Amino acid sequence: MKTVLFVCIENSCRSQIAEAFARIHGSTIIEPYSSGSRPSGIVNPKGIASMKEIGYDMAVHRSKPLSEVPDIEYDYLITMGCGDACPFVRAQRREDWDIPDPGNMDEAAFRKVREMIEEKVKGLILSLS
Repeated sequence: MKTVLFVCIENSCRSQIAEAFARIHGSTIIEPYSSGSRPSGIVNPKGIASMKEIGYDMAVHRSKPLSEVPDIEYDYLITMGCGDACPFVRAQRREDWDIPDPGNMDEAAFRKVREMIEEKVKGLILSLS
């Protein structure tokens, strides 16, 4: 199992969705985590609703700081476009996906970002296969 940490600033939407898709599509090869450099403390209700549309219950997720994920060297650290707001995390490989923050987008635009994240996660899984 490859350990993957998805990080965005608030850990309320993008990194949560990435963790969810890693669980959906990569449960046999990825041990996913998500966290925020400055977590909001809540998972975005639009994110929960968007994932519910495809049958995933993200209401069980919670927004958390880096101090609450394992202190290990991850196989992959994936940032969502938070730039220098993401603190140092030990990882063998790092990628920044530069995903737009969908927090204030309408439903159609939000779905497009959700689909973009899903495709990125599927690409990561394919590269690990």
